[in-house]
Amino acid sequence: MEKKKIISEFLGSLALLLIVVGSGIMGEKLAAGNIAIALLANSLATGAGLYVLITTLGPVSGAHFNPAVSSYKKWRKEISTSTWLGYMVAQLVGGILGVFLAHYIFELPLFQVSQHTRDGLPQIVSEMVATFGLLFTISGFGRFQPAKTAMGVALYIVGAYWFTSSTSFANPAVSIARSFTDTFAGIAPHSLWGYIAGQLGAVVLFVAVEPMLFAKEINN
Repeated sequence: MEKKKIISEFLGSLALLLIVVGSGIMGEKLAAGNIAIALLANSLATGAGLYVLITTLGPVSGAHFNPAVSSYKKWRKEISTSTWLGYMVAQLVGGILGVFLAHYIFELPLFQVSQHTRDGLPQIVSEMVATFGLLFTISGFGRFQPAKTAMGVALYIVGAYWFTSSTSFANPAVSIARSFTDTFAGIAPHSLWGYIAGQLGAVVLFVAVEPMLFAKEINN
């Protein structure tokens, strides 16, 4: 069962990055320089892909595809330490291979280093907001509408693409993987520390705030 969970996280992360990077490449190609249209295509494809991936792989591994989510689940003692570590490795390796696969099918150089700078405190805070919102969505739907969690996460991510200045990476593995593409979805390696700091900071913040948000449900 443990092996199936790790494979699920690997394949889900690979598919997620293929969707994110591939739709960014296609959107930019077809948008004729209109960044808003490219972002719209990128966000809709990501939301649709997430819905499918969470619905199909959720029963196997929980469909985290995200070290921030896995760390939150570890804190809640919903997964073991060994599973948590296995998930994070699978998510990172799967994500990077998903980027390479996107490059291959669009006939681009497989190995790239992004030049897309995303620096500054507002970007860091944006990632903290995006990740906090994602955890809030997962926690809230998990307690009140568990059957609709996939829909909730997909809709949240589509919206967060647009209301955050960072376009809502909300995922350390996704952030690292996207540093390997110099396409629409990329992030320069030197910008990673800020994004990951914001994302992990959001986990700590949500863990502190969650008992106040859902005190009755947690105590029960």
